[in-house]
Amino acid sequence: MDRRRTPGLSSLSSRGLQNHHYTSHGATLRTRNADSLSTQLSVFQSLLHNFAVTHSKDIRANPAFRAEFARMCSALNIDFLASSYHRDNKDGKPSGAGGESIWAQLLGGSVNDFYFNLGVLIVEECRVTRSENGGLISVSDLKARISKSQRIGGSMEVSDDDIKRAVDSLAPLGSCFSIMKIGHRSLIRSVPKELNTDQSTVLEAIQVLGYVTVSMLQLNLNWERPRAHAVVEDLMADSLVWVDTQAGENEYWSPAFLTAAGMSS
Repeated sequence: MDRRRTPGLSSLSSRGLQNHHYTSHGATLRTRNADSLSTQLSVFQSLLHNFAVTHSKDIRANPAFRAEFARMCSALNIDFLASSYHRDNKDGKPSGAGGESIWAQLLGGSVNDFYFNLGVLIVEECRVTRSENGGLISVSDLKARISKSQRIGGSMEVSDDDIKRAVDSLAPLGSCFSIMKIGHRSLIRSVPKELNTDQSTVLEAIQVLGYVTVSMLQLNLNWERPRAHAVVEDLMADSLVWVDTQAGENEYWSPAFLTAAGMSS
C-alpha cells in the first residue's frame, strides 16, 4: 500500500531559501525605486531653483506669475514661505545663516517679506473693521483696502491669490483667520466662532437681494418663524448683519456684502 510522502527537512529549507530570495529581491526593488524617485525630485527642485533665479523679477512684480510659481512649488511639496530645502556647501553643511530657506536666499527675501507684510496688513484691517462686519470681510473688500495702503511698498500688485496665501501663512495664530466660501463670494473670517449651516444659508440668501426678512426666510426656506428669527438675531448679535427698522418689516443686511456690492457697482 502506497503512502503519501510528507515533506522533509530539505523541502522546508528549500522553501525558506526561496522566500528569503523573494524578500531580498523585493527590498532591492523598493530601494532602487526610492533612489530613482529621490533623484527625480532633486532634478525637479534644481530646475525649479534655476527657474526662480531666471524669473525672480517677474515673480516679485507679477501676481499671476507669482501664483503660477507658487503652484509649481506646491506640486513639488515646497513651501517658499517656510521651506526646509537648503542648498549644501561643498563640506555638506547647509548654506545660509539662521536656517533661511533657499527661496528666501535666491529671491532676496522679497517674496517672503511681501507675504508676511501682507499678512500683518490683513490682521490690522480685520481688527479695524471687526466692529462693522463682525469679523467677516470679503476678499475683494479687503484687497481694495490694502491697495490703498502704502506699507507694502514698491509697485507689487495684490491679487486674490496673494491674499489667500497670506491668510494661510497666519495659520500659526490659530483658527482665528481663515478663508470661507459663501455663495460665490470668498470671505475672511477673523473671529474663532464658526458659522452654523443656518447662518451660512442666511448670509448666502442675502447675496440675492442684499437683505432678508424673517417672512422671506419662512417663504423661501420653509422655516418656522422661531427658527428664522433666532438665526437673524444670532447674526445680528455677532454684528454679521445690520437691521433696518424703517421698512414695514425688519430688513437684515450684511455689511460684508454691502461693501463688496458698492465697490463693484
